[in-house]
Amino acid sequence: MSYPFRFSLFFTAKVGKTSLIMSLVSEEFPDVVPYRAEEITIPADVTPERVPTHIVDYSGTSLSHSANVICIVYAVNNKKSIEKVSIGSVPNLCLCLRRRVPIILVGNKSDLVEHSSMETILPIMNQYTEIETCVECSAKNLKNISELFYYAQKAVLHPTGPLYCPEDKEMKPACIKALTRIFKISDMGNDGILNDNELNFFQRTCFNAPLQAQALEDVKNVVRKNVIDGVRDNGLTLKGFLFLHTLFIQRGRHETTWTVLRRFGYDDDLELHQDYLFPFTLKIPPGCTTELNHNAYLFLQSVFDKHDKDRDCALSPEELKDLFDVFPYLPWGPDVNNTVCTNDQGWITYQGYLSQWTLTTYLDVQRCLEYLGYLGYSIVSEQESQAAAITVTRDKKIDLQKKQTQRSVFRCNVFGDRGSGKSGFLQAFLGRNLVVSEDDDIPVGHHFSPQKMILPLHEVVPDIDVLSDAELTCDIVCLVYDSSNPHSFEYCARIFKHYFLDGKAPCMMIAAKSDLQEARQLYALSPLEFCRAHKMPPPQGFTCNTADAPCRDIYTKLATMAICLHLTETEFNPGHDE
Repeated sequence: MSYPFRFSLFFTAKVGKTSLIMSLVSEEFPDVVPYRAEEITIPADVTPERVPTHIVDYSGTSLSHSANVICIVYAVNNKKSIEKVSIGSVPNLCLCLRRRVPIILVGNKSDLVEHSSMETILPIMNQYTEIETCVECSAKNLKNISELFYYAQKAVLHPTGPLYCPEDKEMKPACIKALTRIFKISDMGNDGILNDNELNFFQRTCFNAPLQAQALEDVKNVVRKNVIDGVRDNGLTLKGFLFLHTLFIQRGRHETTWTVLRRFGYDDDLELHQDYLFPFTLKIPPGCTTELNHNAYLFLQSVFDKHDKDRDCALSPEELKDLFDVFPYLPWGPDVNNTVCTNDQGWITYQGYLSQWTLTTYLDVQRCLEYLGYLGYSIVSEQESQAAAITVTRDKKIDLQKKQTQRSVFRCNVFGDRGSGKSGFLQAFLGRNLVVSEDDDIPVGHHFSPQKMILPLHEVVPDIDVLSDAELTCDIVCLVYDSSNPHSFEYCARIFKHYFLDGKAPCMMIAAKSDLQEARQLYALSPLEFCRAHKMPPPQGFTCNTADAPCRDIYTKLATMAICLHLTETEFNPGHDE
């Protein structure tokens, strides 16, 4: 928190609150005390936490709702003053404030008594979690004046309330949940312990300095003495990690835990901050796309390897759940298994995993940034934010002018009437033919071509009159018809003439179900004649009723057409019959 905060002292007259302000600012007791002090601004360079601070003196009838911390002042030598704190001021404040504001009880005039008021004050402190602490001080002899200022700033910057329950003497569930996520991100080996290397990386990440070997051993010894199974194989377990932070809080070192929480993106409510999840609003100019860069793929590979415990290059449901345990929700539903490459057990493979990340980045880069934030990309990769994982490609028009492209992801939209065989065509790219050979070696998913190109395929709902711009925006088009159905080709011809006749995207015609007897299409031109008339490659025969890999050849042609979109028809015409 680097912005100014308002530090309000509040309550009835004659308890010395104005004297406290004067003593705090001037470091001496004033000879003449005004009825009420003017608002005072203290610059950042003279405060303990280097935060500019406004001190406001409020009467008993007014209170600003903009205060970040409220100090309720009472006189330790006045029983009625103490009673008003317990009966009136704290309960009333907690009711009238629209948000949680930390409260510090300040017992002034301690120079006039020899006893402490803490025994009387403790019950009210235990009753209201908003109360951070109680400080007894003296404006006259300056006792604990600087401490009051320190605790006021600490209550704002490092509040106890969100972290710890004093009654139960344990951390609150939200704090445990946040620290558990931090532990899981820091546990690079995913073995349930933080070894010395992982602890030192964590220490450097949060505090810009590694732990010395002896200090590291001392920390582990403290855990060993207090927690069963807090240290295992000479590494710190989650149980030990949580114990340490409980100890920090109990000893008043809230700043240690808050430093860790804020470094990993948490706000004062222990929610991941929006600025952390969405580091900037990415503007994608027309003709440009978004892709993951090389470092992002390396990070995602490390995340996959970390959770692929049985090393079978696929994520079982348990492994996938473990991977997404650092998310507040499950980002991938069961539908993902139907759209990317899976193994024989239906588990997402490494290639399918990367394919889904590639598709998310291409279609919804903000969601990709959010997901990378949950995984801790900026921390693990030591980047300023997860925005460093994204590349915005140049305008497609520039690619056309230069006759070359820097893109690696191209989109293929697949059109076809109902029953044309689109689903079988798409599933075959995932190795899911009707007949599967044990030696099948089909390159499946959103493939990497020899040019390291990725081609997501998107099935478009076959309603010719209501196609949106998003459904028409692509780099290449597949028009699928059922070669055994004489009425099927007409739909593809209409789609082409209605939307793609202007040549904005290259098109390929797919004659599906080619294992069945070919029917004469009831259209003015045959599919081959239509393709020749519009300077398209000839229809590509396809069947999913095979153990072969028909998609390999079709995919290569699609990929080549997409990446060579800057070439003219005379320069490139894959598979055209002479």
